[in-house]
Amino acid sequence: MLIKELAQTVVKIKDAQKATAFLHAILTPAELEQIAQRLQIFRLLIKGVPQREISKQLGVSIGTITHGSRELKYGSAREIEAILK
Repeated sequence: MLIKELAQTVVKIKDAQKATAFLHAILTPAELEQIAQRLQIFRLLIKGVPQREISKQLGVSIGTITHGSRELKYGSAREIEAILK
């Protein structure tokens, strides 16, 4: 329920600058970095970049990338491809 509330709040924000300020207000710098990195993983996977190359580029584990890959194929993140294109 809390995640749904967060999502509904973020969707209400129509301005990128306001969204950035909101995210900086509610997340730590480390949390922001992790979320941004996960987004980059999805973008690279969608482009077809091999997992090992993503690992080298971003300095993240293969396990983290594999999780993202599985989510794109089978999970709730399937819609993310349309959002990121």
